[in-house]
Amino acid sequence: MRQLLWWLIGGSRGGKNRLRIVRTLQTRPMNTNQLSNELALNYKTVQHHLEVLEENDVVTTRGDNYGKMYFLTDRMRENLDILEEIADQADIEGETDDA
Repeated sequence: MRQLLWWLIGGSRGGKNRLRIVRTLQTRPMNTNQLSNELALNYKTVQHHLEVLEENDVVTTRGDNYGKMYFLTDRMRENLDILEEIADQADIEGETDDA
Protein backbone atom coordinates (compact mmCIF):
# COMPACT_ATOMS: atom_id res chain seq x y z
CA MET A 1 0.00 0.00 0.00
CA ARG A 2 2.91 2.37 0.73
CA GLN A 3 4.18 2.17 -2.86
CA LEU A 4 0.69 2.64 -4.26
CA LEU A 5 0.09 5.73 -2.12
CA TRP A 6 3.47 7.18 -3.09
CA TRP A 7 2.48 6.79 -6.71
CA LEU A 8 -1.06 8.17 -6.23
CA ILE A 9 -0.29 10.97 -3.78
CA GLY A 10 3.42 11.69 -3.53
CA GLY A 11 4.54 11.08 -7.07
CA SER A 12 1.95 12.66 -9.33
CA ARG A 13 0.65 16.09 -10.27
CA GLY A 14 -2.82 15.17 -9.04
CA GLY A 15 -1.57 13.99 -5.67
CA LYS A 16 -2.65 17.07 -3.76
CA ASN A 17 -6.23 16.84 -5.02
CA ARG A 18 -6.34 13.09 -4.38
CA LEU A 19 -5.13 13.70 -0.85
CA ARG A 20 -7.83 16.33 -0.36
CA ILE A 21 -10.48 13.90 -1.64
CA VAL A 22 -9.35 11.10 0.67
CA ARG A 23 -9.23 13.42 3.68
CA THR A 24 -12.70 14.73 2.89
CA LEU A 25 -14.11 11.22 2.56
CA GLN A 26 -12.68 10.38 6.00
CA THR A 27 -15.36 12.61 7.52
CA ARG A 28 -18.35 11.33 5.52
CA PRO A 29 -19.26 9.73 2.20
CA MET A 30 -20.08 12.09 -0.66
CA ASN A 31 -21.02 12.01 -4.31
CA THR A 32 -18.98 13.66 -7.05
CA ASN A 33 -21.00 16.87 -7.01
CA GLN A 34 -20.71 17.24 -3.24
CA LEU A 35 -16.95 16.70 -3.39
CA SER A 36 -16.66 19.19 -6.24
CA ASN A 37 -18.48 21.83 -4.20
CA GLU A 38 -16.72 21.02 -0.94
CA LEU A 39 -13.25 21.21 -2.49
CA ALA A 40 -14.01 23.98 -5.00
CA LEU A 41 -12.77 21.79 -7.86
CA ASN A 42 -14.15 21.22 -11.33
CA TYR A 43 -16.63 18.32 -11.46
CA LYS A 44 -14.69 16.55 -14.23
CA THR A 45 -11.45 16.89 -12.25
CA VAL A 46 -13.03 15.27 -9.19
CA GLN A 47 -14.57 12.58 -11.40
CA HIS A 48 -11.16 11.75 -12.88
CA HIS A 49 -9.46 11.50 -9.49
CA LEU A 50 -12.27 9.35 -8.09
CA GLU A 51 -11.90 6.96 -11.03
CA VAL A 52 -8.16 6.65 -10.36
CA LEU A 53 -8.74 6.16 -6.63
CA GLU A 54 -11.45 3.56 -7.27
CA GLU A 55 -9.27 1.63 -9.75
CA ASN A 56 -6.58 1.45 -7.08
CA ASP A 57 -8.82 0.28 -4.21
CA VAL A 58 -8.68 3.53 -2.25
CA VAL A 59 -12.37 4.36 -2.61
CA THR A 60 -15.46 2.28 -3.24
CA THR A 61 -18.98 3.24 -4.27
CA ARG A 62 -22.59 2.59 -3.46
CA GLY A 63 -25.49 3.59 -5.69
CA ASP A 64 -25.76 4.54 -9.33
CA ASN A 65 -25.27 7.52 -11.61
CA TYR A 66 -25.56 10.91 -9.90
CA GLY A 67 -26.52 9.31 -6.60
CA LYS A 68 -23.31 7.27 -6.48
CA MET A 69 -21.66 7.81 -3.11
CA TYR A 70 -17.93 7.38 -2.50
CA PHE A 71 -16.49 5.80 0.63
CA LEU A 72 -12.95 4.96 1.68
CA THR A 73 -12.22 1.25 1.38
CA ASP A 74 -11.42 -0.73 4.51
CA ARG A 75 -7.91 -1.15 3.13
CA MET A 76 -7.49 2.62 2.89
CA ARG A 77 -8.93 3.22 6.37
CA GLU A 78 -6.39 0.74 7.76
CA ASN A 79 -3.56 2.66 6.10
CA LEU A 80 -4.45 6.29 6.83
CA ASP A 81 -1.29 6.61 8.92
CA ILE A 82 0.79 5.72 5.86
CA LEU A 83 -1.13 8.29 3.82
CA GLU A 84 -0.27 11.02 6.34
CA GLU A 85 3.37 9.90 6.44
CA ILE A 86 3.60 10.19 2.67
CA ALA A 87 1.87 13.58 2.65
CA ASP A 88 4.40 14.83 5.21
CA GLN A 89 7.40 13.35 3.44
CA ALA A 90 6.29 14.67 0.04
CA ASP A 91 5.51 18.04 1.66
CA ILE A 92 1.97 18.02 0.31
CA GLU A 93 -0.61 20.13 2.05
CA GLY A 94 -4.02 18.80 1.14
CA GLU A 95 -6.27 20.18 3.84
CA THR A 96 -9.88 20.49 2.79
CA ASP A 97 -10.10 24.15 3.80
CA ASP A 98 -7.34 25.48 1.55
CA ALA A 99 -9.44 25.60 -1.61
